Formats: sequence, structure tokens, C-alpha cells
Amino acid sequence: MTEPTDHYFTDSPAATDAERRQLHTHLAGRDVTVETAGGIFSPGSLDKATAILLDEVPDPPSSGDLLDLGCGWGPIALTLAMRSPEATVWAVDVTERALDLTRRNAQALGLDNVRAVRPEDVPADTPFAAIWSNPPIRIGKPAVHELMRTWLPRLAKGADAHLVVGKNLGADSLQRWITSELGLPTERTASSKGFRVLRVSRPD
Repeated sequence: MTEPTDHYFTDSPAATDAERRQLHTHLAGRDVTVETAGGIFSPGSLDKATAILLDEVPDPPSSGDLLDLGCGWGPIALTLAMRSPEATVWAVDVTERALDLTRRNAQALGLDNVRAVRPEDVPADTPFAAIWSNPPIRIGKPAVHELMRTWLPRLAKGADAHLVVGKNLGADSLQRWITSELGLPTERTASSKGFRVLRVSRPD
């Protein structure tokens, strides 16, 4: 039996034609049809936490480099790309299965501004005008902290990151840790159905 969190840190090959299935959902004010497959996060639907994030965040910057950290099949990256067609959207994940699905979904929706890549393939000198993420909290606190330490300081000056985290999965302690350890002011901007939306700011 596969552990439910394996998809966060174990690479898996791109899904075959037989493994992929269609999902009808709603993103950026549009009814869309995307492809998903088993072995990734929430393959059967737009998960509750991501839906809350997408409902609560302000519009992304219209240009610049935008980051979806832990893209899965791509709901956040696709939303960013539809809302900001002039921006470059970096969809980052550690599995080829997730990246392939995100690429396929972006192509099907005519979104040529999505770059679905592994973490090491994002240019190190790229500052992000926004970061949106439903981070993989279940990988454990040390790994989550390393993830935050790697990516949040790459916010451009004056830019914000928005993270959605379950209250019972440590949203409040993560908020305090980012503020104290990374020196990035972090506040809770929304709370819904057991989830917190955190805004992390990089001062000018």
C-alpha cells in the first residue's frame, strides 16, 4: 500500500494514457477540463485548501515571475497564468508526474506562460513578484522549514507570498516561525473551514 504522502517526495514517471483521467472544475472564473492521475495530490478534485486560497488571495501582479510551489496537477499555476497572461508562471514540483500533468493542462488551456519545472531548474537569480502555495505540510516540520527558507527570501522587494495551511497542521506556529526566523512579516488574512491563509511580505 502506498503511503499517502509519498507523492510529496518520491519521484514518479509521467502518467500513461490509461492512467490519466479528466476532471471538470472551475478556475479563475472559468469552467475548465483538466487531466489528473493517481499518485499526485488530490487527483479527484480541487482540494478544499487550494480552493480557499484561490478564493481569498488578491489578484496577482500582471507581469513578472510568479511561483506556484508544489504544483500537483496545476490548479494554482493555471489560475495564475489565466489571471496574469503577461507574467511568467513557474510551477515547481519534485515529481515528473505532476510536472507533466501541469504542462499538459497548460497547453490544453492555451497558457503558454507556464513553466513546469523541478526546483533546481528555476534560475537562481529569479525574484518572484508573487508566490502562491498550498505547501506540503505533511513532509514534516524540518522539511517544510527548509522549503520556506529556500523560496520565501526570493520574493522581490515589496512582493507577497500567500500560503494556505491547516490550523491543525501548524498554521499558527508556521506564521510565527517565518516572521522570527526569516525576518519576513507574516499575518493571517483569512480563516475558513479549518484553514488559514497567511500573507508573507518582503519589505521594500
